[in-house]
Amino acid sequence: MYEQKTKETDSSVIEFIENVKNLKMREDAFKLLDIFSETTGYPAKMWGPSIIGFGSYHYKYESGHEGDAPLVGFSPRKAKISLYFATGDMERDVLLQEFGKHTSGKGCVYINKVADIDVDVLKALINQSVKFLNKTYPN
Repeated sequence: MYEQKTKETDSSVIEFIENVKNLKMREDAFKLLDIFSETTGYPAKMWGPSIIGFGSYHYKYESGHEGDAPLVGFSPRKAKISLYFATGDMERDVLLQEFGKHTSGKGCVYINKVADIDVDVLKALINQSVKFLNKTYPN
């Protein structure tokens, strides 16, 4: 049976950020911590060894696969900062057009630094994701 790899842990978010080697990336991680915390109203929790998540939801797919995930989150990686938002909502694509310098993959949006993006659009992306996931996966 499949076991979910990325689970909420009791590890310290502050300790994780303080151990980010790149000073600028560390400063940006603390900025994002404030933005995500204030915007969601949820406390930051570590998910796995490197994702800082806010809130959570339980998903169950038609295939029977199910698990828990943060509503939104981010991770200061070596090369870029990964931002985690819900996929599947067209509003996300519209907001990303105004977001600033970024690239995106299937479930992630990647930025080099907070200065490259519009923080108000970031807050809108966070709110959109939380609203979409709470509607799609009600408790």
